[in-house]
This record gives sequence, structure tokens and C-alpha cells, in this order.
Amino acid sequence: MSAWSGRGKVRARAIDGGVELTIDEITTQARVYKPLVYEFFRKEFQVRPRYGDFEVEIRIEHAGEAPGLDLDNLAKALLDALKGHVFFDDVQIARLLCERAPGERDRIVLRAVKRGV
Repeated sequence: MSAWSGRGKVRARAIDGGVELTIDEITTQARVYKPLVYEFFRKEFQVRPRYGDFEVEIRIEHAGEAPGLDLDNLAKALLDALKGHVFFDDVQIARLLCERAPGERDRIVLRAVKRGV
């Protein structure tokens, strides 16, 4: 695993076969995440997309009450933001796990790993 990159709400690091990303913000508007993450990859964390199947895990951690955020909308926004950076197309997603759970603080944790690595 490499060191974390990022100065703002979004941070990422390379892991074996993929990338791990954290977003230190939760909003009920999933559409906010696509441009936020896309710009982060474009400006601060250059990575080349890979071919092959990927497994993606998205976890919303909340310190207080669970946010009223649709997981399916969040997943779509985040996968669209990763397209062209981590993988070429979201058709490469062979496994997708989304969950909401209590945590130490409000944040989103995403892991995208090439299958079989």
C-alpha cells in the first residue's frame, strides 16, 4: 500500500490491484460526489485505468443518525467518477457491495480492486 494523497475532503492511496478512497463528508445529494471525486482523480491522484473485472466496496460510516442517502444513487455517482481513472467502463464491475454502518465519523470509504489480485 502506498501513502495517502489528497489535501481536502477526498483522499486516496494505491492498494494491491486497485485504489482505496475516502471522502470526509456525507450529504444526501449523491450528485455532489461525481464531480468531487472526478476532479480529485484528474488533479491530485493520477492513476491509469485497467482492463478486467473489478470488485468495488462502498461503505458509508456515520457517527450520529444514519443519513438519508440512497445507496444506489451514491454507487452510481462514485462509479461514474472512477470511470476512465481506475477502470475503463463500469461494465467491468463484477461485484458491488454497498453498506451503511455506524462509525467514528461521517465518511465514505471506497475500495476498487481488480478481481483475482
